[in-house]
Amino acid sequence: MRTWIGIMALACAFGAQAAPKVAVTDLAYQERVEEYIHTVSAQSNFQANPYSASASSSYDEMEATSSYIEQGELRKFTGDIKGEILRSGMFQLTQGTPYTAASKGDVYDVIKRIKAGNFKGADYVLFGTVSDIDFTRDINELANTDSYSAVLALTLVADFSLINTKTYEITSAFTAMGEGQDTKLMNHRDVRISLNRPRVVREVSKALGEDVARQLSEQLGGPSYQQPSEPVQRNNLPRDTAPVILR
Repeated sequence: MRTWIGIMALACAFGAQAAPKVAVTDLAYQERVEEYIHTVSAQSNFQANPYSASASSSYDEMEATSSYIEQGELRKFTGDIKGEILRSGMFQLTQGTPYTAASKGDVYDVIKRIKAGNFKGADYVLFGTVSDIDFTRDINELANTDSYSAVLALTLVADFSLINTKTYEITSAFTAMGEGQDTKLMNHRDVRISLNRPRVVREVSKALGEDVARQLSEQLGGPSYQQPSEPVQRNNLPRDTAPVILR
């Protein structure tokens, strides 16, 4: 609660209608990349003498495996996070400088990035890192039928920290998750079927954004956050009329 009071005090300093400004980073990740190298080189030796000439060849073969750590930012899942934060009314948004392949330094060293001016104008930085991402595709037999279900599913788990750009204090920290799937029925197991990957990614992004906004509101003691409700289903039937007796 005291954290939220501090944020509101900061908001008052910026103006009666102004909320603290936050920059939302794309989700940082790192992965180990392995390379397999196989080279073959040939060498020819030519020997000559007064009576005959001969040539011989030799081959050198080399195999090696190298690995390195690749860092970057996943840019597909932060749009809905920003949208849900705006909808909650807790913060204004500012755009930070994204991490690119040409960027120098560790993508996880967010304090260094703040000091370098990558988030100018922001009072806070919401820094997210991917802790697990899993795409699965399964074909399941439906009990007591001759049908199958093809399922494409994605689960994304990310860790978030809300960091004060002046004091570098972490004012909120949590783990959020987004899930989505597309399912289609088919009569034969070997039938080729196209599952909707963009729809799955959209569902995961939406669920992740809602989870982030909810946990921010809970931890900072802000206004109660409610997920958007499903639209009310309405029919197009005319209004009931009084009964008429036909003679």
